Amino acid sequence: MINRKYMNQKILFSLLLAFAFVFQIQAQKYYSKTGDISFSSKTPLEDIEAESHSASTVFDLESGKIQWAVLIKSFEFEKSLMQEHFNENYMESNTYPKAKFSGMIENPDQLDFSKDGTITVPINGQLTIHGKTNDISTEATFTISDMKVIGQNQLKLAVADYGIEIPSVVKNNIAKEITITIQAHYEVLN
Repeated sequence: MINRKYMNQKILFSLLLAFAFVFQIQAQKYYSKTGDISFSSKTPLEDIEAESHSASTVFDLESGKIQWAVLIKSFEFEKSLMQEHFNENYMESNTYPKAKFSGMIENPDQLDFSKDGTITVPINGQLTIHGKTNDISTEATFTISDMKVIGQNQLKLAVADYGIEIPSVVKNNIAKEITITIQAHYEVLN
């Protein structure tokens, strides 16, 4: 006859294993709806900066897939006239309302979110801005502290690569290459 206490322990152990497995699967996806994206253009004549605090991002730790999206109109400038020109004249945000990135984290198994630390990993994918898509290779840094995950990246992009035309009257005011800074405080996707 099987000992009832032994059977209860076996059932409890099986349930705990099943719970741990389900939690592990669910904890593989991370997201943020309040990602920060800023860009800057620095020239001897003028510095231009803008930022958005409403970018969306998700990544799957198991597969390495990562995506970002931001509404162009969500970028805020110090001067409202710059913001208006950015949306109407340069980015044509009514026609091209969103910028997005879709890619892969190489070697996602290097990302161990169970312990504090900082890990830099290569990311490859495609960035679409102003209706133009280009391949991007960059590195992202993930910082883990108290089970919280922060992702960061900085890259430089040539404005011409995305079909953004700068009128000759202001061509010396806008850098040919802009710096983009990205940061997200990720949460576990349930």
